[in-house]
Amino acid sequence: MNQTKHNTRTPLIIISSLFFIFGFVTWANGTLIPFFKLSFGLSNTQAFFVTFASYIAYFFLALPASWILKKIGFKNGIIFGLLVLGLGSLLFIPAAQARSFPLFLAGIFIQGAALALLQTASNPYLTIIGPIESAAKRISIAGICNKFAGMIVPVIMGTIFLKNAAEIEKKIAAATGIEKETILTDVLSRVNTPYIVLAIVFCVFAVLVKYTHLPEVEVEEDIIDETKGEVVHHKSIFQFPHLFLGAFCIFVYVAAEVMAGDIIGVYGKALGIAPDSAKYLTSLTLFSMLIGYVAGIFTIPKYISQQKALRICAVLGILFCSLAFLTASSKFSVIFIALLGLSNSLMWPAIFPLGISHLGKFTKTGSAIMIMGIAGGAIWPLIYGYLSDLPSHGGLGIPFHIAFYVSILPCYLYILYFAIAGHKVGKTLKKTIAEKPVLELEEIA
Repeated sequence: MNQTKHNTRTPLIIISSLFFIFGFVTWANGTLIPFFKLSFGLSNTQAFFVTFASYIAYFFLALPASWILKKIGFKNGIIFGLLVLGLGSLLFIPAAQARSFPLFLAGIFIQGAALALLQTASNPYLTIIGPIESAAKRISIAGICNKFAGMIVPVIMGTIFLKNAAEIEKKIAAATGIEKETILTDVLSRVNTPYIVLAIVFCVFAVLVKYTHLPEVEVEEDIIDETKGEVVHHKSIFQFPHLFLGAFCIFVYVAAEVMAGDIIGVYGKALGIAPDSAKYLTSLTLFSMLIGYVAGIFTIPKYISQQKALRICAVLGILFCSLAFLTASSKFSVIFIALLGLSNSLMWPAIFPLGISHLGKFTKTGSAIMIMGIAGGAIWPLIYGYLSDLPSHGGLGIPFHIAFYVSILPCYLYILYFAIAGHKVGKTLKKTIAEKPVLELEEIA
């Protein structure tokens, strides 16, 4: 039975608030990358272990998260995830005191583990809490909350962490011994107050969720094949090839999103943009994504389908990264990197439902497999970091804009394939037996 409008409103507010938290914690990494480069004197490859630690947690924790949710339920899973998120944030305090980059990475990994649990719970739930015809709107609303958080994070965290970054960089380079140690300790102590506040916010929100009614929404166990009129009993998750193609699509999509959002500051700095200005570039990418989500609310599915929106976004991604490559001799190139946010905006709302559609009783496990794809954000920045660091290591001498282009272009090419054909592989027209919401935004075109 579909949720009523009244019953849907409260869960939607809670889930949208969670998406805001996802965005704030995740996109804070974009500020931490230049901050840690400044504080620890890291190379690009070393600094991108920030995103690696965060996103690789999804790969290892998504399936265990699915098991946890089956045992303790959706609501308790959210509460547990928020508390773990607070724990990971508090680990930043001893990491700063010890000036330990590995300990910071441990805190970021714990945050990623918590987000894996929260994302595994919230994404399918968001799709099925109301009528399927309005699912795109709910996903876009949550997406707006997520990207709005990401848009303000560089302003807030960048102002705190990277204040007078250029001046401090010069002081660190000129200082030695105890003076240098004192400067570095003072800089790293900037994380203390923000992450204590975040830990408190996460715990307070966990208490709020505990005393809020969130219904458990179950999916149908059986699926009926409309072409034969027969019940289909699948025995294995491996009988759904479109799921694994979708998970890899999430992998390359998150890779592209992180490249456009977290790496844009490093890209801008390579173009000669001052660090005090480059710290705000992530906000431009997220603002572009926000525009895309708003457009999605008004156009999907009234004017265009999810599949068509995904195709358009993939083509725009190919176009913008190519223009960024062609204009790399000027600072104008960074504008096209920021515009990749527009092309990335409607990808998650389209890819996720298409990947987990028609799974029946395997929906929770399928959702976890899709969430594992978020690990793309861990792998791809390291590839770019390695390629962009090659000149300083006496390697092939790959310019930063070429390293960026060859790293991100294959992502959009695969997304275009999934939008055109990949989501249909091994899938027939099916629907659940009862009239409960189906985990898809529309039938297969």
